[in-house]
Amino acid sequence: MAIAQPLSALAADSHPPLTLDLLRQRLAAPVQREGRPAIDLRYYTIDLRPDSPLTDSFYRLLSSGLQKPATTPVLDLSYAVVQGDLDLQRLGQREPLYGDNLSPLLSDTGQAQLRRDRQRLLQLSRLSQSLLIQGQGSSQQIYLFKAPLVAVQTRFTGQVLGGDTFFLGRVLASGAVFEQGLSVGGARFNQAVNFSGADFRQRVQAKGSLFFEPARFDQSQLRSGATFQGAEFKADVNFSRAVLAGDLNFGRVQWQGVADFARTVWQSSAFFVRSYFAKALFFTEARFDAPLVLRQTRFGEPVNLRNAMVGGEVDLGDAIFLPGAYLNVAGLEFSLEQTQILGTPSKIGRVFSVPQLAGNETLLRNLERNFRNQEQISDANSIAYTAERLRLKSWQQRLLGTNVNTASVAALVRAGFTEAQAAAVVNQRQIRTFIGTEGVLSVPGVDLAAYLKVRDRIFARDTFPITRRFTLALQWLWLGGLVVLSRYGTSFGLTFGLGLVAIPTFALMFWLVDRYRRRRATPILPPLAEGLWLGGGCSLLLGLGLNALLRSADYPLLTLGFLFMLLVPVPAVLIGLLIKRGRYHDLMQESYFVEDGSLRQLRLLIARLPVIPKFPFFRDRYTYLLLDRRWNWLNYLDFSLNNWLKFGFNDIRLRDEHVPGLITALVWYQWGLGLLYTALLLWTLSRTIPGLNLLIYF
Repeated sequence: MAIAQPLSALAADSHPPLTLDLLRQRLAAPVQREGRPAIDLRYYTIDLRPDSPLTDSFYRLLSSGLQKPATTPVLDLSYAVVQGDLDLQRLGQREPLYGDNLSPLLSDTGQAQLRRDRQRLLQLSRLSQSLLIQGQGSSQQIYLFKAPLVAVQTRFTGQVLGGDTFFLGRVLASGAVFEQGLSVGGARFNQAVNFSGADFRQRVQAKGSLFFEPARFDQSQLRSGATFQGAEFKADVNFSRAVLAGDLNFGRVQWQGVADFARTVWQSSAFFVRSYFAKALFFTEARFDAPLVLRQTRFGEPVNLRNAMVGGEVDLGDAIFLPGAYLNVAGLEFSLEQTQILGTPSKIGRVFSVPQLAGNETLLRNLERNFRNQEQISDANSIAYTAERLRLKSWQQRLLGTNVNTASVAALVRAGFTEAQAAAVVNQRQIRTFIGTEGVLSVPGVDLAAYLKVRDRIFARDTFPITRRFTLALQWLWLGGLVVLSRYGTSFGLTFGLGLVAIPTFALMFWLVDRYRRRRATPILPPLAEGLWLGGGCSLLLGLGLNALLRSADYPLLTLGFLFMLLVPVPAVLIGLLIKRGRYHDLMQESYFVEDGSLRQLRLLIARLPVIPKFPFFRDRYTYLLLDRRWNWLNYLDFSLNNWLKFGFNDIRLRDEHVPGLITALVWYQWGLGLLYTALLLWTLSRTIPGLNLLIYF
């Protein structure tokens, strides 16, 4: 008891009660702070409970003191204890919403918002009149709180009420404690708002509020939820390191600036339904113990979920990602057993992004499994495609990049380091070799900016012999082909487009070597009409194929270049040698190709070889192509289709008598490419159609 009495006396001395006389003294003699008068009510206990004799006089005197001076003084409640509800409307000045009295007091954005408020009320009034409804709601007046409000580490035991109030000055309440919550629904904040480190022990009600300048809620605690539904943040807003619990409603909020929720802890569901983020959204290193709902939300810039921990459901259903917006999920942690990531089928998988494969391979595998478990095959394939693209980039980096464990100072400088940084890297690796490229951040003089500059041009390995480099080059070439030609088996349109380009290309080649024999002596040339028909048909197929390639390929120039290297050089050499050498053999008047005349039907010819069989009983069924028929040009397309797709209308093959070896090589070359293409096509179909595995038939 002896100890308790001095402590009580000390508390009373540190927060003496504010009396009516003290209030009058403070109003009569404002202090000067930063060149501006301030009503200093710091460290007082202000009793505003309904039965307190101070309440009515407090609002009457303080309201008059805040409105009369030409320069509005600052209201400083820092370190005070406010008992009962603090109604900021009663401290404000009631002004008509219409007229020009308000305009000189507001910023440009505030005036624009005032015009929008007037227009909204006018529309509501007209709607009420048209429906014969008696208007009840929309006040034609506004509460204008001119004074800057400072409440640093203030303790409010009751509610703080500021709804439908236009705050012209800044609001500074860092470290304040709101035991009964904060209600500022429909308020407008013309200057910066700072609730950094504030403790909201009851619900925060800010529905429909507008913040014209930056708002800070960093390191704050929202213990019983918050409602920001329909609010609008015109500038940046900072919730970093905040702890959020209870019912958290951020639905339909307009975030015009950067929204920073980095390192926040969400103990309850976070609802951002139908919100709009015009700029970047940061959930870096945030922890979600409950669902994160971003359904029907629009994103104008990237969403950063780097190193976030997700324990509940993530709902991105019908979310819209504008060009340039994506989800950075590098280092994201979630459990497949407890967490589901939901999104619009065939769209959500394309917006996930990680900068590199190292450290994110398990994450990408889990994301792929997440969408496969939901039978969103297209999205799972998009994740797999992203992983393989990053793998290809990693291999290319190891093939063409600089090894920080073996490179000279000059090589490190060419990679992007300064000479001092390169020398420091060499000295560091003599002490301990680098395990990963991130190790260079521990080198003196190498900061994050320098690392990001060279990250894509360096790698770290102890040894990298030439044999390993050659093997890696072959793997890189093979994977590059799969990525460029089929988006790693995820784009049937791209793969089918390859066939539409290759089939008419080889058809033209076969027609040329079969019909164009010689120009001199006895000319053996095709009729012009046949060439025009074939050229027209092939041009149509080529146009369709190129259109499919350009629409489906992520790297159209690389795809066309890769396809060109497969289709043109080898056949061009073979045909060039054939023309140069000439042809002098028997059966010059007959076609090099024969068809099975026993049947005319649609056939699947996977096991077929391109050359006529040797057994006489089977050879008797094959006859030479009829070169004098007007539709003969279709046979070359059919033969190319047989060779490339293992599918055709007639069984057309190459004869095995009196045929130049160069023509045989050309036919077998297409057949070999077609075998690889058929496997690629079946693999792509198996990956894009749920439950289908066509490779068992191959």
